[in-house]
Amino acid sequence: MKVKIAKEITGSLTRTSKMPGLSYSLPAWECKTGSKLRKIKGSVCASCYALKGNYTRYKAIKAAQYDRLEKIKNSLWVAAMVVQVKRQKYFRWHDAGDVQDLDHLNKIYSVCKLTPEVKHWMPTREAWIKNYLYNKPGNLVIRFSPPMIGQRNDSWPNSSMVVESGATCPAPKQNNSCGDCRACWDPLVKVVSYGKH
Repeated sequence: MKVKIAKEITGSLTRTSKMPGLSYSLPAWECKTGSKLRKIKGSVCASCYALKGNYTRYKAIKAAQYDRLEKIKNSLWVAAMVVQVKRQKYFRWHDAGDVQDLDHLNKIYSVCKLTPEVKHWMPTREAWIKNYLYNKPGNLVIRFSPPMIGQRNDSWPNSSMVVESGATCPAPKQNNSCGDCRACWDPLVKVVSYGKH
């Protein structure tokens, strides 16, 4: 399958200036857990970065996210994602949005298994995924993100958290770039903390 055809099947991948590779962005408005948390004061989702800034400033971004969301249903989605992702060293699932359901998770697992040389990272607030970690490919790091600012969770192999101060993510001190840091993709890093933004 040619890359051009693959992009038509999946919708384009996203490139952020911060990260060392491509990512896949879905509409944060459709987050299953996040849409509920947005109504709770003090939750990370109450001030979701993916519901402001460039994500809302440019109509084409939101339209592309909804296009990708619909295209997950395509039976060729896994094969088309593999064609695009296999060229990356590092890949992030969902710089905006989250896993929609078990079928979506299983498709992500399939893409990871078919791109064994790629290091994958996926943050999520979907706690039900913990029941399916037994089947997780070894090249995928899933970081559970607790709902409240300052809240930590050590019951998952890997997690992340948002903090008011003392963040371990170096990006804000590196021109908002990962630079040489790959902690998010590293399964040996138990918790990564990000500053509230």
